[in-house]
Amino acid sequence: MTDAVSLIRAKRDGQRLADDDIRWLFEAYARHEVADEQMSALLMAIYFRGLDRAELRTWTAAMIASGDRLDLSSVGRPTVDKHSTGGVGDKVSLILAPLVAACGAAVPQLSGRGLGHTGGTLDKLESIPGFRASLTPDETLAVLAKAGCVICAAGSGLAPADRRLYALRDVTGTVESIPLIASSIMSKKIAEGTGALVLDVKVGTGAFMTSYEKARELAETMVALGEEHGVRTRALLTRMDVPLGRAVGNAVEVTESVQALRGDGPADLMEVTLALARQMLALAGLAGDKTGDPAAAIADGRALAAYRAMVRAQGGDPDAPLSQAAHTQVVPAPASGWLTGLDALKVGIAAWRLGAGRARKEDDVSASAGIICLAKPGDRVQAGQPLLELRADEQERFGPALAALEGAATVSDQGPPPPVSPVIEHVGPA
Repeated sequence: MTDAVSLIRAKRDGQRLADDDIRWLFEAYARHEVADEQMSALLMAIYFRGLDRAELRTWTAAMIASGDRLDLSSVGRPTVDKHSTGGVGDKVSLILAPLVAACGAAVPQLSGRGLGHTGGTLDKLESIPGFRASLTPDETLAVLAKAGCVICAAGSGLAPADRRLYALRDVTGTVESIPLIASSIMSKKIAEGTGALVLDVKVGTGAFMTSYEKARELAETMVALGEEHGVRTRALLTRMDVPLGRAVGNAVEVTESVQALRGDGPADLMEVTLALARQMLALAGLAGDKTGDPAAAIADGRALAAYRAMVRAQGGDPDAPLSQAAHTQVVPAPASGWLTGLDALKVGIAAWRLGAGRARKEDDVSASAGIICLAKPGDRVQAGQPLLELRADEQERFGPALAALEGAATVSDQGPPPPVSPVIEHVGPA
């Protein structure tokens, strides 16, 4: 007979877990026959010993089986989603979902909220007056049918085991385990019922994965999991050493996203967005279709129209003014020359301290707080010229934010840095 202590010992000692034992574990955990202390011990053993490919496939399948799966068969369009591992100024989803929908796919995007220095897609959208991120499965399908895309929170019925395991990982120092990260992300994405998935795996100072090697390992692991569970999956590795675009925050990122949908987005933001859109449309079988050109969908207004339709369908008013911060403060350039670096992590922490992020899941966020990058690496700056504009609802937030920005900007007089593409490489079957 299987028992939790035997599984903990087996994994602690480097043995692999049998498929039946993994399935028993999740069923017993759901019945509260396995205690949180025991599951925590097993997670720590996995952190040190890992899971092989077969174990991880079964582990993820058990997480999916712990709850419901959305049935998207009634949508009538090929379905494709995108997931980002999170970064600073990463408002890609707000542009990408309606853009891909405008090209003929259906995009059922289940997103999350920000924690720490990384922003949350739902927090950004909820800065739009009336916007509802929490939808029932029927409401999710209705918005998808009406607008072609939906961006909402994952319902409590999808992979509920992940919610419990994530809470344990958060307090036991096991968040960074690649098998546990991969199964957490992919169990929810597979349960949502999408036919295809493109992953944006960030790498750099402002990313969850700061090393290229770890980011690539995570990307390869998630692509394999998706393919093994019948979801066509690809990944892009993209840079997160510098904030993406110019806006970092909630309402300020919504404003920049709308500008991008009007054809006026920053070059780095648009390069990442269009690269992901092309991958999504290829997986959906729409790349060769006459309507499947994402750049054309922005140019002719289809993408903006899809965004406005989605916002309305989720209760928001796309024409309503967004909240403005009560206070602003400018950070000057430290020297004259070429701006060669703008540390994404420091900018993200500063935006968090201004009120745009949260330290705990239950914290509130400010819709109007944030940072505008008035210059980006590659620009020539003069000492004292405005480099960053900080926005906050309370004046006292500027001190901690300015402390976080100490040394964030690097200026050189050696000439402009060579241009670097934010897209590093493609991971997955050709």
